[in-house]
Amino acid sequence: MRHFLFLISVAVLVPVYASEDSDADSRPVTDDIEVPFDQIRTFADVFARVKKDYVEDIDDSKLMENAIQGMLSGLDPHSAYLGKAEYKNLHEGTVGEFGGLGIEIGEEGGFIKVIAPIDDTPAYRAGIKAGDVIIRLDGKSLKGTGLSEAVKLMRGKPGEPVTLTITREGQEQPLNITIVRDIITIKSVKSRILEPGYLYLRITQFQSHTAELLRKAISRFKEENPSGINGVVLDLRNNPGGVLNSAVNVSDAFLEEGLIVYTEGRDTSSTSDFRAKPGDLIDGAPMVVLVNGGSASASEIVAGALQDQGRAIILGEKTFGKGSVQTILPMSNGDAVKLTTARYYTPAGRSIQALGIEPDIKTRNLSLKRDTDEDFSRVTESQLSRHLKNAEQQPTDTPGTENTDQPLAERDYPLYEALNLLRSLAIINSRAKS
Repeated sequence: MRHFLFLISVAVLVPVYASEDSDADSRPVTDDIEVPFDQIRTFADVFARVKKDYVEDIDDSKLMENAIQGMLSGLDPHSAYLGKAEYKNLHEGTVGEFGGLGIEIGEEGGFIKVIAPIDDTPAYRAGIKAGDVIIRLDGKSLKGTGLSEAVKLMRGKPGEPVTLTITREGQEQPLNITIVRDIITIKSVKSRILEPGYLYLRITQFQSHTAELLRKAISRFKEENPSGINGVVLDLRNNPGGVLNSAVNVSDAFLEEGLIVYTEGRDTSSTSDFRAKPGDLIDGAPMVVLVNGGSASASEIVAGALQDQGRAIILGEKTFGKGSVQTILPMSNGDAVKLTTARYYTPAGRSIQALGIEPDIKTRNLSLKRDTDEDFSRVTESQLSRHLKNAEQQPTDTPGTENTDQPLAERDYPLYEALNLLRSLAIINSRAKS
């Protein structure tokens, strides 16, 4: 049975697989279920009334599809009926290239809410933010539309514009943001050297090849820094989730042993646990994981596992709180049902559902700015004209490191705090060893 940790993406559908098992058996299961005949009779009566009295003639198959969609959407925000096209698009999202806007969405109060924009996509560049509520699309209200229908409306050919009307916390008036649809190609793992010995890893979304890319980034860093790793920042901010096995493998990359995550459902096939295998790729170096309200699903699994195992310090804002597992059940007609079948739990037995991960250190996404364009910091000896050189002085710039005129504290304050924390931990560790 194939399980998923889902959020809906308007890039088409970005799935969040929870295992690599085969799809569920598509054979009917009605022989094993007691059918409520009284309710079936009521349904048939309503069906007949619609066929007879509705203002327009409605095709039988359309009515039945609407009924099925209503049954599933009434369960929870993540269960849904997938037509053949949606089912196909579901699988395309795991390879990291698809067409659309590049945002992950959920449903709240009948409206469509942005879980997170995906890095380097049209929505991200247009300024869409986690927490934005989409109230209209090209002037058409989305109130009560539902996730599947909203996705259909937002899809289109690359190059076609779409205008989203959003409400945003702190803004008195709705904002109109025009986005040009494009082919979305997601770079799952990004990395750079913050300074010698300190590695920055950014996971934008968990895909089938994410763990492999992460391992390559760490290996490359080790080759370029033979003196070793002093600390790692793992950035999961605005990461809406992805393939669960990928999240498990990413967690495993930093753990030597122990439980990573487990799931529990009514059916025994929905109950499983995932454990770490020996081999910490960064040899126990200190870690800080950055999270925020856009960190969801598989991101929360990684953060929860590393937090419960005492392997990393979680810094940032409380995460989204998506802690349920969806199973894809193929139907005999080629369609599929996406059904919530289990909840997942952190190693300490915490359910993330509707609660999220509380960071060890809370910090808001603040930005620091200078009062003037000039830096009037104190003059030091090294800045005096014709100052004497120190024979032991090393060049200040190291190839491949973060090097920009704008200080890190101004560009990304939470990352600045994470780096400071890693420096402190590295100092403590070095003194403990000496």
